[in-house]
Amino acid sequence: MSSLLFSPYKLKNITLKNRIVMAPMCMYMSHNKDGHVTDWHITHYGSRAIGQVGLIIIEATAVTPQGRISEQDLGIWDDAHVEGLKRLVDHVHELGGKIGIQLAHAGRKAMVEGPIVAPSAIPFNEKMKTPEEMTEEQVIETIEAFKKGAERAKKAGFDVIEIHGAHGYLINEFLSPLTNKREDAFGGNPQKRYEFLKRTIAEVNTVWEGPLFVRISANEYAEEGNSLDVFVDYAKKMKAQGVDLIDCSSGAVVPAKMDVYPGYQVRYAETIREKAEIPTGAVGLITTGNQAEEILRNERADLIFIARPFLRDPYLARTFANEINDPLEAPKPYERGW
Repeated sequence: MSSLLFSPYKLKNITLKNRIVMAPMCMYMSHNKDGHVTDWHITHYGSRAIGQVGLIIIEATAVTPQGRISEQDLGIWDDAHVEGLKRLVDHVHELGGKIGIQLAHAGRKAMVEGPIVAPSAIPFNEKMKTPEEMTEEQVIETIEAFKKGAERAKKAGFDVIEIHGAHGYLINEFLSPLTNKREDAFGGNPQKRYEFLKRTIAEVNTVWEGPLFVRISANEYAEEGNSLDVFVDYAKKMKAQGVDLIDCSSGAVVPAKMDVYPGYQVRYAETIREKAEIPTGAVGLITTGNQAEEILRNERADLIFIARPFLRDPYLARTFANEINDPLEAPKPYERGW
């Protein structure tokens, strides 16, 4: 019996060759603080495409200079970024892969020179900067920056866009009552806290026709934070707006202790998939092919997102395929040794 892990998966106008996704991981390898793609990115992502992963989603890519996690992050705030990103996309496509981009704004977790912004003027911890509370004008400008980022992603030829709404960055800060203390159109209750993401999705959809993912932190690991039930409701709203898949991560909204164990986040993907009736991606200490296959077979998620194991093994898809006895076809130049 063939595996589900290595079966194709259709998303709107594209088909992934298998259900393995290389999840976004910050690389901090853009030189000169300019946000441009370097040869290092070409080698890094190209090697994973050779390794036959179904979809590569590149690192959090900043929609504004102020929204970078670090000054070495990739950027998509300027038309000048498109050329390098297109070079990267074309390279992955030439190798037979599919590639997505994660559009991001770090909010209060930005570590760049100058002022940083957030929904409310609350620092992440005592070591980090206190952000300026965004004016409504700045909020609208930032939503427009996500739209412009999506336009540039389309020009670069990406197959998938993922909006980064997790890990305590700007969109997550708007969603969470722990970080959003506003009393205007963008805060005060769960519906208003969703408004920033709602408008961002709507604006992105005016320029983007391809598959659209949203990454969330489905557990905030803190009292008075959003519950999973809130995220089920948000997922229903996202589905109604045309989002194709929810990438279910957790944590990093506020400093908190997390109980980490194999598959510790899978139940969030499973619950949202079942209750919101939307495809989900499972991520978090999924380290074997058998574990990934079980998640798919038991209908707990639709795609398997893998992060750090890909830093250890660019050919992780082959490793998983051998574990579950579903041999993966080698790229032609590698047939002699695969």
